[in-house]
Amino acid sequence: MNTFDLSPLYRTAIGFDRLADMLSNASRVDANGYPPYNIESLGEDRYRITMAVAGFSETDLDIVTERNTLTVSGGRSEPESDESRQFLHRGIATRSFERRFQLADHVEVSRARLENGLLHIDLKRELPEQMKARKIEIGTGQSRLIDETEARDSKAA
Repeated sequence: MNTFDLSPLYRTAIGFDRLADMLSNASRVDANGYPPYNIESLGEDRYRITMAVAGFSETDLDIVTERNTLTVSGGRSEPESDESRQFLHRGIATRSFERRFQLADHVEVSRARLENGLLHIDLKRELPEQMKARKIEIGTGQSRLIDETEARDSKAA
C-alpha cells in the first residue's frame, strides 16, 4: 500500500487542515469492522447509512453530530448473565462500539430509525440559499446607454 507525505500541504495551505486530516485518516485501515455498515445514495443530495446492530435497542444507541462528524455508538447497559444458558457458539456480538463518519459541508441527519436489527440513518445535503446556483439576468447594452444619456441630460438641465 502506498503512503503519501502530506506535510507539504500543511506547510503551504491555510484552512485546509480538515481536508489533509481526512486524507491521512482515509489511508489508515480500520481493522475493527464491527458493526458492519452500508452507505448508499438515495438520489441527489440524499444518503443512508445502514448499520447491523443486532441485540441493541434504541436506548442502547447514541447518534451525535459535531463539526461534520457523525458518531454512532452503542453499549449495553447490563450484559446478560443467565447462568442457565450454555452457548455452544456465540456469534451475535453485543460488545460496545463507536463508529465515526466524516460528513461533507451542509450534510445533516434528517432521521434515524431502528428496524429488524438494522439502524438506518438518513442524511440530506441542504445548501444555504446564498450557495445555491442562481440565474443572473443579462441586460442589453442599449438600456445602459440610455440610462447614462438620461443621467447626463438631467445634470445639464
